[in-house]
Amino acid sequence: MRAEQWEREDARVTVVIPNYNGMKYLPQCIAALRRQTERDFSLLVMENGSTDGSAEWLREEGIPTIFSEKNLGFAGGVNRAVREVRTPYVLLLNNDTEVFPDFVRALEASISRNERIFSVSAMMIRTQNHDEIDDAGDLVSLPGWAFQRGTMEPCAAYEKEAEVFSACGGAAIYRTDLYRALGGLDESYFAYLEDIDLGWRAKLAGYRNLYCPAAKVYHFGSATSGSKYNAFKVRLSARNHIFTMAKNQPLWQLIWNLPFLLGGIAVKAAFFAKKGLLSDYLRGLTEGLTALPAREKTDFSKIPTSRMLAIEWELVLGTAAYVRHYVSRGAKKEAGKSASNPV
Repeated sequence: MRAEQWEREDARVTVVIPNYNGMKYLPQCIAALRRQTERDFSLLVMENGSTDGSAEWLREEGIPTIFSEKNLGFAGGVNRAVREVRTPYVLLLNNDTEVFPDFVRALEASISRNERIFSVSAMMIRTQNHDEIDDAGDLVSLPGWAFQRGTMEPCAAYEKEAEVFSACGGAAIYRTDLYRALGGLDESYFAYLEDIDLGWRAKLAGYRNLYCPAAKVYHFGSATSGSKYNAFKVRLSARNHIFTMAKNQPLWQLIWNLPFLLGGIAVKAAFFAKKGLLSDYLRGLTEGLTALPAREKTDFSKIPTSRMLAIEWELVLGTAAYVRHYVSRGAKKEAGKSASNPV
């Protein structure tokens, strides 16, 4: 498809791909979009100042692209791209993905059913194991931990549509006008948890976030940061965790959840100490706390208490799901050890 074929006047969806040094994955990502059963969508790549030849390749291929001289981060890059979107829906897609042929059509069909649906998350499948989920929508627990629903569980167990706390911004569709009305992704986050924050704000505004199993996509994972845990990711995630909790919960809810929040911080501190990343985790927490006084405060007075209580209940359910998931994973690991080391 030439550039003009990626920019359709009749499109209802614009696929936005943020890219930073993703040349290893970008060609296969875009090749999969070319294989869509219905090509009635537009494409826009946000080139975030890459140094690996991505920009040159995009120019050679004639792919519609916004070029930035510096890395604006995931949040800043996406917001910059969404300002150019003219379709009712915007579909965010990581560069390290390979979508199935009906991917775009399935997400559009799901979100267009009801105007109260803000976002729809896809079934993200692990590239390393095509039978396992990478992400089936995101949930949040009482300690404020956001986690991938269904990660490393069988795909067959997640073939039903479900309501989720937030869509995963790596492969999800959003209502463009509402995305803008909510202020888009918070650019102060730079990267990590900005999609959770946006989904939470949508819930506070009375909208829903769904998961659509018909929209399937392979996901490599951590292509930009390079690993699951590193100093940069740990620091920003810790800082943004503080931002998200303070921004989306009124004082009474923060006080109510304080034991869980403090307990969660203690558990993570111990975890990252074992990884040699404790100083980065504590630095992120400190940055988050010291920045709070200067950050814009959310006006909760116009949000019905019943809605905030409903969200609190979702945090309770998210905690139960988190415990259930990791207890199950632990049991499976022990069973595997027993099978490989019979008495």
